[in-house]
Amino acid sequence: MAKLKKGDPSEMGMRTEQLTGRSQQVFFSAEESANFTYPWAPEVDFDRQTDIDGESLTPTEVNKQIRALMEEGYGDITVRNPGAKHSLGVGILSRLNLRFEGSLGYFGCGLLDGPNVVITGRVGWSCAENMMSGTLVVKKNAGSTFGAAIRGGDLVCHGDVGSRTGIDQKGGTIIVGGKTGAFSGFMMQRGRMIILGDAGKNLGDSMYDGTIYVGWQIADLGVDAIEEDMTESDCEWLRRKLALYGMEASKGVENMTKIVAGKQLWNYDNLEPSEKKLVL
Repeated sequence: MAKLKKGDPSEMGMRTEQLTGRSQQVFFSAEESANFTYPWAPEVDFDRQTDIDGESLTPTEVNKQIRALMEEGYGDITVRNPGAKHSLGVGILSRLNLRFEGSLGYFGCGLLDGPNVVITGRVGWSCAENMMSGTLVVKKNAGSTFGAAIRGGDLVCHGDVGSRTGIDQKGGTIIVGGKTGAFSGFMMQRGRMIILGDAGKNLGDSMYDGTIYVGWQIADLGVDAIEEDMTESDCEWLRRKLALYGMEASKGVENMTKIVAGKQLWNYDNLEPSEKKLVL
């Protein structure tokens, strides 16, 4: 029979030091303004302005220049000639005024947490995916999966958007000035979506929570999405939110259609599948 050799725990990635009383949690004081930024976030001055010409640069080079300028303290950056390149302006985790003079390709401005972004042109698929906070305004149209899985902030498109807008939305607000395609709000978990135009098929399919407001026609509702009466609180919030971006409901916010989860799919069970077999 083979003998087992006792090895050094550290060689196997194990550590033997005492961890009792130690913690990797970081605790914050609610009174500290620094809580609104990451510890490593650069200090920027919004009065310091500069620009980048992206015509001859790769997306990686543009993104590196944005970060380098932020480290130098620039708080207002304009990217000219973005050329519809993919993955521009991604992963910005601090305060910044960022403007793109032109259109972006796929996955533009994903993983944002804090900046205020304006895009004067169009955007491709998956703009602002996993956005955490801040604002992003698109002046023209947007592609499919606009605002996929966002958790916070305001995401605004003044034009039309493609299908699956706000898929898996977990928070924040998505505003569409025109119409949206099929399966918008699919598996929505939280947050609000405002569609000032028409909504495509299967709106709000399998949504768990959250609210969708539609200004014009809805092709049809998805599974477990139902209509609910508008309240004065809804109307007041819509007026204030739309006014921030110079937008309004053409028929009045009081005439918008409110869609919520019917909660018939909330079939949660305290038992794991293996436990259910034992009981049954």
